[in-house]
Amino acid sequence: MSRLYYAQLRYLSIIGLSWLLVFFLTRSVLLLTHLGDAQASVSQLLGIYGIGLIYDLSFLLYALLPLAIYLLLCPNRLWRQRWHQRLMLGVMALSVFVMLFTAVAEWLFWDEFGVRFNFIAVDYLVYSKEVVNNILESYPIYPLLAALAVVAVLTAVLLYKPLMAALKAPTLPRGSSFATLAGLAVLAGVCSLVIGQGAPRGIGGNTYQHELASNGPYQFFAAFRNNELDYQQFYSTLPNQAVASLLRNEVSEPNATFVNDDPIDIRRKIDNGGQPKKLNVVLVTIESLSAKYLGSFGDPRGLTPNLDELRKQSLSFNNFYATGTRTDRGLEAITLSIPPTPGRSIVKRIGRESGYSSLGQQLDAAGYDSVFIYGGRGYFDNMNAFFSGNGYRVVDQSSIDETNISFKNAWGMADEDLYKETLKVADSDFAAGKPFLLQLMTTSNHRPYTYPDGRIDIPSGEGREGAVKYTDYAIGEFLKQAKTKPWFKDTIFVFVADHTAGSAGNEDLPVANYHIPLFIYSPGNIAPRDFTDVASQIDIAPTLLGLLNLDYTSTFFGRNVLRDDRAPGRAVIGNYQHLGLFDGQSLAILSPRQGMRRHDDALGLSHELKSNNSDPLLRRDIAYYQGASMAFKKQLLTWHPQEVNTQQFSKR
Repeated sequence: MSRLYYAQLRYLSIIGLSWLLVFFLTRSVLLLTHLGDAQASVSQLLGIYGIGLIYDLSFLLYALLPLAIYLLLCPNRLWRQRWHQRLMLGVMALSVFVMLFTAVAEWLFWDEFGVRFNFIAVDYLVYSKEVVNNILESYPIYPLLAALAVVAVLTAVLLYKPLMAALKAPTLPRGSSFATLAGLAVLAGVCSLVIGQGAPRGIGGNTYQHELASNGPYQFFAAFRNNELDYQQFYSTLPNQAVASLLRNEVSEPNATFVNDDPIDIRRKIDNGGQPKKLNVVLVTIESLSAKYLGSFGDPRGLTPNLDELRKQSLSFNNFYATGTRTDRGLEAITLSIPPTPGRSIVKRIGRESGYSSLGQQLDAAGYDSVFIYGGRGYFDNMNAFFSGNGYRVVDQSSIDETNISFKNAWGMADEDLYKETLKVADSDFAAGKPFLLQLMTTSNHRPYTYPDGRIDIPSGEGREGAVKYTDYAIGEFLKQAKTKPWFKDTIFVFVADHTAGSAGNEDLPVANYHIPLFIYSPGNIAPRDFTDVASQIDIAPTLLGLLNLDYTSTFFGRNVLRDDRAPGRAVIGNYQHLGLFDGQSLAILSPRQGMRRHDDALGLSHELKSNNSDPLLRRDIAYYQGASMAFKKQLLTWHPQEVNTQQFSKR
């Protein structure tokens, strides 16, 4: 008698086939809506579905194992009870509902990020309040849940006869049950060794094809397990001495003197020369502002009139790139000037997020009031702990009186309210005779894209276009008010995005999708001009300190890109898995399992080429990321207050 004739296995097969159908439909819908991006031939389509089936079956093996244990060990007397059979029908309906819900969630996640679930989705579980409120404000979630429940019940009704036939079939003998469980356990063990996040779906080539070949729930649990990647274990390495030599060459400047014997330690004294300028700094980090949305970068819709005008009056960086794809990565790079090490950002490494030599620490040591001002609740992404532990005092939504907040959504208060609070902090510091660094993080340019009514000609909540235009409006109003302040003439304003609105593309690291604006504005202090060299967020802190002519001890991986004797530009870009170095023409990429590739025309249509660690660009790429990971592990990035002394700041 075939084993599939037995009740437990027939029941499991019905659930498994139902789930496989949902996975097939999800993959097909994602493929059809991104057919042009996938650019798949017939053989590649077969590969997408073939590899996809491997991932689908792997997930089913794990997901059905708890239910299989229960069913195979369930006593025959209990199995035959009518209430138990009804319970099994309910389990079937519930399982279909869960998988349909997962499919819809995966579609929404793909719409936002262009990928299957990854550890961004895992992070969203940690900050469930913001995420749930965002979903409730962005989508008709309750009607959607009701519709999914109806579909799940109807599915159970349609499958009533085969389900009842399965439940009434002869049960598997006890000995066979134990043998089946042992077989499932062995399969699960083999699967965990063979199937992973990167294989067999692969790396390199067309990213959409790899993502389509995967399975969202499988990737979610894999990311939950592997949200921190050890560089030495997963990536290509060079001997420590080679890394040290390459890295010191990257960060060396004529005005820098390395202070430690350990060659991997890049701590160095920076002598910026000239008299220090006690100028205030207002550093505005703007949520999700891709350069492509600005009219001055080619957008024809007129969404950014204020930023377009500001660009004419600013030191404008035309080839500036975000280091990562999330807010915490942008803040990490701007504040610590460090490349995006694989896995979780330093901002979110709870217990190891403080004590670093940050921009805030440097200016605090020079007598500034360093303040991080956030439009949302600072526990999100561990921001409060990170900034308060690295030289800043924190002002967030929870520390602002509700009467001073005119509008808020799931992510926080409107940008205009954030700017009003910033003006108050600046006025207070000025009255106290204290220079200030005010580092802002906005929230309005984020789904659900809601903002106060009557500000712009696009109704609130209608999409990204309106959010971008409102972001621009709020910046314009902020600068109008700032210009009336007595501290305005002695202030440097920096406007930069934390990341782009979307970094998904045909490649693992599509360089053009990391392009963001950076404007440094200070009438009377900084002459307007276009800066055309390639640079990235890790260059902001050393460049700002250079503009202030401050001497300091640096652990920064970035450079003062405005020096006349500067080295050729480059940008570090990455996501949680792939690590890149872009030199303005070519892109080197490091990937898990010691993957190494390059694009020789990264902004054009060049094909990806496999390479090795004899390639000069890849060696530089390895030096940045291996060096950063080693510096983090060896605690070489820590803040040393004893290095701040009267001699260091004697020019003040």
